[in-house]
Amino acid sequence: MDGTGCVLSMGVTGGLIALASALTVATLIGVALRRRAGRFRAGPRAAAAPEGAGAGALTEADLGARLGERATLLQFSTAFCAPCRPTRQLLAQVAGMVDGVRHVEIDAASRPDLVRRLRISSAPTVLVLGPDGGIVSRAAGQPRQADVIAALGPVIEPEVSGLPPWK
Repeated sequence: MDGTGCVLSMGVTGGLIALASALTVATLIGVALRRRAGRFRAGPRAAAAPEGAGAGALTEADLGARLGERATLLQFSTAFCAPCRPTRQLLAQVAGMVDGVRHVEIDAASRPDLVRRLRISSAPTVLVLGPDGGIVSRAAGQPRQADVIAALGPVIEPEVSGLPPWK
């Protein structure tokens, strides 16, 4: 092989290695993000905004709707969000199954102040609010029914004969 052929061969090989590496990294990032989508994580009384900013609790005025007696499933959606419709149906179904739980949906485009305040970065985003409007947990992406019910657990857990709720 002459000098030119050797250089071309090394350049192609290096390019293929770089391409394979980039595809591997992109695949790993995609898998990690997909596994995280729709999973509830502790909410912020949590992602604390500066004192007095009011990011810890939401009022009925913020929502434009009544809070649930025991919990509220708050969904942020957009008009062109494909997973928002099945998420809406799922949350309405769960709210119908559990006494004292309400489902409230907010169009993120119509409430940029609230989106900014709560650091909503994707649709759908679901917040589980306690009876006082405090954020208990949140999930970005379409959640599963079991995850929604599990996220409600700490909020709606009944007290049994004077014993404190389980932790």
